[in-house]
Amino acid sequence: MEMNHILIVEDDKDIREGVAIYLKSQGYEVFLAGDGMEGLKILENEDIHLAIVDIMMPRMDGITMTMKLREKHDFPVIMLSAKSEEVDKVMGLNIGADDYVTKPFTPMELMARVNSQMRRYRRFMEKLQANQEQQSDGIYSLGGLEVNESTFEVRVDDNPVKLTPMEFKILLLLIKNPGRVFSADEIYERVWNERAVNTETVMVHVRNIREKIEINPREPKYLKVVWGVGYKIEKLS
Repeated sequence: MEMNHILIVEDDKDIREGVAIYLKSQGYEVFLAGDGMEGLKILENEDIHLAIVDIMMPRMDGITMTMKLREKHDFPVIMLSAKSEEVDKVMGLNIGADDYVTKPFTPMELMARVNSQMRRYRRFMEKLQANQEQQSDGIYSLGGLEVNESTFEVRVDDNPVKLTPMEFKILLLLIKNPGRVFSADEIYERVWNERAVNTETVMVHVRNIREKIEINPREPKYLKVVWGVGYKIEKLS
């Protein structure tokens, strides 16, 4: 499955073109936009597999753009943020970004993040395609929560819930093991398939899942925090 189209949305021309040079050297086809509005326009006409999106931009910022693209697209989004934009960075993860890189960054650091996200997305899409061709009975239900491993669908009280690929993987891990507590490190290593280095990402993804599957996220029915230990899907009596 050939997947190599990357969209760079960055208002700083030097950063935008510098990143493009490195991506092209790795064999990626690159599309450039100077703000969120230009980025969304490109998405209407091109098949994009990953987006690198700056947070602070004129006309439409990266947070708004990511919210809008998540209405239609599941590909990975890596956000670029300055150190002073810590709150915006967390907000970006909350609304569907998969990773972030803090400025200033080295080209090699960004390339490592891009390659890692592309590998995961490629595996996700290949599995999705295979399951569409031959579905199995991988359906996990708990109360009104239902997770279908074959179709990547989630339903709560029979209403469809849209999760990002990483959110789905976390929820699937937890619902396959109801009652078992997973630490943030263990979730990261199982879902991201690499040594845990950024458990803040897990925390934000879990909070995002809660917002989507719980009627009242402050009093969750399904996804519980065990303080000082980790997270679990509660066994319902």
